[in-house]
Amino acid sequence: MAKPITPSLTVDIIVELSNNGSSEHGTQIVLIKRKYPPYGWALPGGFVDVGETLAHAAVREAKEEISLDVELITLLGCYSDPSRDARGHTISAVYIARASGTPVAADDAAEVQLISRTNIPAEMAFDHGVILQDYRHFCASGEKAPLHR
Repeated sequence: MAKPITPSLTVDIIVELSNNGSSEHGTQIVLIKRKYPPYGWALPGGFVDVGETLAHAAVREAKEEISLDVELITLLGCYSDPSRDARGHTISAVYIARASGTPVAADDAAEVQLISRTNIPAEMAFDHGVILQDYRHFCASGEKAPLHR
């Protein structure tokens, strides 16, 4: 039997910084400016390696792209719109994580930027604007991301 052709599996991480002196409502999160196409601001993340768990991939990608060790808090949701990535169909498991320290751009990240939950850039790569809206909803209500069909 031939192996089925399936979407690529990715992880994205919403990293909340705990050392910035912010109140709960002023928590800052880390964005990266992508070094390679598709360009734009995005959440840290990347492809899951064969033999790797989703959680391990999220921790690894955060370390590789923003040079921080993260503690995963919860899985926000999974995003699978076939058009979410112009390079091909990907499915992303999105985690919320905490970290302390100063993020430094590395690997696929050209720059890092700290934003507040309420200051989401208009131009985000992939579907990361939708993901951050779902994150804001989760922070305000405690409800996980709605199902996106």
